[in-house]
Amino acid sequence: MNIITTGVAGTMESSDIIVTVEPKAGEGIDLTLESDVMQQFGKQIEKVIRDTLAELGVNSACVSAVDKGALDCTVAARTMAAAYRAAESTDYVFNEVKKK
Repeated sequence: MNIITTGVAGTMESSDIIVTVEPKAGEGIDLTLESDVMQQFGKQIEKVIRDTLAELGVNSACVSAVDKGALDCTVAARTMAAAYRAAESTDYVFNEVKKK
């Protein structure tokens, strides 16, 4: 997925996260994260964002996220929405939730 503009998803409400994805010159993901629960869950939030972008094939982007206690599924959903918006793509491919 090629990031061509700025995409934003989420809110600043409690239990949510706002994710901004922007184009970047060169390879790699530059990630800036602010979180009320950074000490406890910062590494996990970063992992979810990076893993989600990797699944979408995003290998070059500047990402900033401001977390207000979002669950992993919310972090992934907001990251996906911001990336699709930043790529100006409507070719949505969502993974099915596997039942146990």
